[in-house]
Parts: sequence; C-alpha cells; structure tokens
Amino acid sequence: MSLVRVHNFAVSLDGFGTGEGRTREEPFGHAGQRLHQWMFATRWWGAGGGSGVDDAFVQRFDDGIGAEIMGAGKYGFPGWHADPEWRGHWGPNPPFHTPVHVLTRHTRPSLEMEGGTTFHFLDATPAEALAAARESAGGKDVRIGGGATVVRDFVAAGLVDHLHVVVPILLGRGVRLWDGLEGIERDYAVEATSSPAGVTHLTFTRTRH
Repeated sequence: MSLVRVHNFAVSLDGFGTGEGRTREEPFGHAGQRLHQWMFATRWWGAGGGSGVDDAFVQRFDDGIGAEIMGAGKYGFPGWHADPEWRGHWGPNPPFHTPVHVLTRHTRPSLEMEGGTTFHFLDATPAEALAAARESAGGKDVRIGGGATVVRDFVAAGLVDHLHVVVPILLGRGVRLWDGLEGIERDYAVEATSSPAGVTHLTFTRTRH
C-alpha cells in the first residue's frame, strides 16, 4: 500500500507550525516567512541556492507523490470560503502538480488549475480523506501538506508513515504541532540531522502499525 508522508514541515523550537494572526497577506501570521528561510536558500528553490543537507531533504518533497491532503487553513486565509473567486495562495500554476484534497466544512466544486493540480474540497475525517487521496494517487504515496492541525490529526489517527519536520526558530505563539502526541517516539524511529544553516531535520519513520 502507498505510504503517507509529511515533508519539509517547518516547526519552531517551541513547537509552533504557524504563527498567530493569519491574514490574506500573511498566511503564516506573525511568523511571516521566517519558518521557511532555510528552504529559500536551497538549489531546489531556485538558481544559486545551495546543494547541501537542506537541499537533500527538500528534494524529497515530490518524489513518488501522487496526491496531497491539506487543511482549509493552508489553502486560504481566514474567511476564504466567502470569496467564490479565491483559488489559493499559489497563483494559476500551484506547486503540487497532483490532485489536492482540501479538508474544509465549506465545500465547493473541484477546481482545476494549470500544471496538473486539481483542488478537491472535502468535509471528511482523516481516514475518509486518505481513502479519497489514495484513490486519486494512482498507487503513489500521499503527502500530508499541513497546516499543523492537519498533520497532528493524521499522526494522532496513526495514519502517517514518514514525518519530516524542520526546527529553525522560536515563535512564542501560534498553532502547535505536538499537543496530544505524547509518546510518539514509541511508534517511530527518530533521526536528527543538523545542517550548517542552523536548522535540524527530524525524521520519524513508523515502526508499528
């Protein structure tokens, strides 16, 4: 069966996956882009970037992925469902290039974008969403894209096989990833890799099903 993976999910040292005060202009709230500066410096992101440890991790983002699941908070700003013209933060050609299943109580018709991305809007449990994503993934793996609440819910439900998080900064407030996941190390083999950029890559590979 295909695997369920989380890649390049940036979490602050104090456990927050996004900041407080999210808006249309600031999708990560007071965190701004600080959680992702490490990624912007990689070759994967653009010409002139580095090819070290951080690039090696970020390159795994697309490999073998056939579908993504994300939360309503990643797809849009608070209240996006009231704007029928909202098509996500990423412009006409989003970076996913697969079916993307958006978990939301405010469903709408599927939205086909350039480059192979089609957004499907589901009001579903994690297990139901995963079943839909696997059906659309064509036998490939399913990526859980975030935000922090969605990643936490899928880990808590025992549905995540591989979890890669990056720990770069302190935020002080926002949406926490680890709440309710005490004892996660009993079900996963955990490895830590530090990079010269000052970030630490933590990978959790599930050992018990």
